Amino acid sequence: MIVACGLLLSGLVASDEGADHKVAIHVDENDPKRMNMALNNVANIKKYYDSIGETVAIELVAYGPGLHMMREDTSPVKERIAVMSLEIENLTFSACGNTHSNMSKKAGKEITLLDEVSLVPSGVVQLVSLQEKGYAYVRP
Repeated sequence: MIVACGLLLSGLVASDEGADHKVAIHVDENDPKRMNMALNNVANIKKYYDSIGETVAIELVAYGPGLHMMREDTSPVKERIAVMSLEIENLTFSACGNTHSNMSKKAGKEITLLDEVSLVPSGVVQLVSLQEKGYAYVRP
């Protein structure tokens, strides 16, 4: 099922091909201040590289309690995510499939993620893979 979801959502994934810089941002806490700081990091990184005429691909990965950032029913930052997704090219929001599955089991129903979010099999493995591809790692 996770693979199927990933294939369905693959159209939402931004491309890092040709980007001058690549950044992975990690959120694993259900803390609105931490979530907003992560989004501030996204905005500041994008603004800086735009100011010097360079491109950047940014992927924000959430797992564990941080997945609340990307849940339709509990995200305190869903409006910011919606706006930033429209305004910032090469920005990807990735949710951990393991956490999503566990939260769904605990809730007794499928947890709905924000439309802007792609489901990846494992958040921590996604961060490892991104770093292996040359992404800089940021944990606000």
